[in-house]
Amino acid sequence: MKEKLLMILFVLILGSVMSTALVSVNAYTAPLIEKNKVRKLHISVLKALDIVYSENKVVETFLENVATKKRGEIKFYVAKTSGDIAFEFYGSGLWGPIHGIIALEPDLKTIKGITIIHQEETPGLGGRIAEEDFLDRFTAKKVFPRLIIQPPGKASRDNEVDGITGATLTCKAFEEMLNSEIKKYVSVIKETE
Repeated sequence: MKEKLLMILFVLILGSVMSTALVSVNAYTAPLIEKNKVRKLHISVLKALDIVYSENKVVETFLENVATKKRGEIKFYVAKTSGDIAFEFYGSGLWGPIHGIIALEPDLKTIKGITIIHQEETPGLGGRIAEEDFLDRFTAKKVFPRLIIQPPGKASRDNEVDGITGATLTCKAFEEMLNSEIKKYVSVIKETE
């Protein structure tokens, strides 16, 4: 009986110590994690807007070159010199969420650039949507009447992009997500002009 009580006491003390340690580590790292999250967002916006920055001056470059605007729940970013507009997009890929930034030229019809902040697609297949080689294919493409991701080598119109071999379903999910998010943001941005 005494051994069981000692075991229970040991487990309670160990559990309390470990819980306190975890809460302390979380309290210490939470601000650092948030700071890195904001930095990653700033870098992605700068890349999508094609604004040159240095690694040690990300925040300064962002604040000097980008204005953050908000309309209701919709937040977007405007390049101060060019008028290009960027916004975040979220959606489901084939295997998990995809989060990124898309920038449009002031006409709100032409893609300036795209960056991926987070994705959970299959490495080497759908995961290639985050590679610069694929994302560069979207530059200067038209988003209206609709952006279309074609099978590799089939894109011929100014609103078509070549997809990735072996990642057809991820490309289709990405296409649907982009078209939905572009439509939503452009309608809000046009209302505010």
